[in-house]
Amino acid sequence: MKRNILQKIYIALIFIFLYAPIVTLIVLSFNGSRTRAKWGGFTLKWYSALFQNRDILQALFNTLLIALIASIVSTIIGTIACIAIMNLKKKSRAIVMGITNIPMINAEIVTGISLMLLFISLGLRFGLGTILLSHITFCIPYVILSVMPRMQQINPYTYEAALDLGAGPVYGFFKVVFPDILPGVLSGFLMAFTMSLDDFIITHFTKGAGVDTLSTKIYTEVKKGIKPEMYALSTIIFLTVLTLLFLVNRVPSENQEKKGA
Repeated sequence: MKRNILQKIYIALIFIFLYAPIVTLIVLSFNGSRTRAKWGGFTLKWYSALFQNRDILQALFNTLLIALIASIVSTIIGTIACIAIMNLKKKSRAIVMGITNIPMINAEIVTGISLMLLFISLGLRFGLGTILLSHITFCIPYVILSVMPRMQQINPYTYEAALDLGAGPVYGFFKVVFPDILPGVLSGFLMAFTMSLDDFIITHFTKGAGVDTLSTKIYTEVKKGIKPEMYALSTIIFLTVLTLLFLVNRVPSENQEKKGA
């Protein structure tokens, strides 16, 4: 009995440490005072001011555009890579997967500096294009990590049977294989989107002058003091991502319930 109580207290403390900063940020977004040390009453003026701040909106547009394109491209490349890896021999597959995992355990600052040096050596002009290429590069391993377990669970003979029955390779893939790996593809897409949305270090080393994302914008404002509009924007982003995660996790469970029925 005591052990169960201690386990619940331990889990509760973990969630408090995880979500207390987010709850604080949400509360501050409704604080009428600019200072964090004083409660100035409930207000929505920071949400109104957010949509009138062109610099923040431009940084938000850049962030969402880069994250959306990078997540779509990395999801497509990562899914194709999983198919190719599954067709390798067991030893070759293990080697390729080991190489794929290196960027995820490698320090982001190393990735950022190496990409910066690569772009300089290629003579590329730093801007949205270099940021996009960088985000696609470091998001692909996370997509592979999400899709590969689903690829390993599917029955390869089902796809071969579809081909024997006259289905083309592309038609057979989208009708037989893709529905089974769809939850992994969606998880990989959301992970890539979140990683791109949240990235600062790689973006900092590969962005050009005058180009900002939300992370770099916040970094430049830390010395002057973060505007309350950022609290409002962060609250909106958090609630949006939370809603997307809820929907993505709910749809597969509903489909499984229908299949079971």
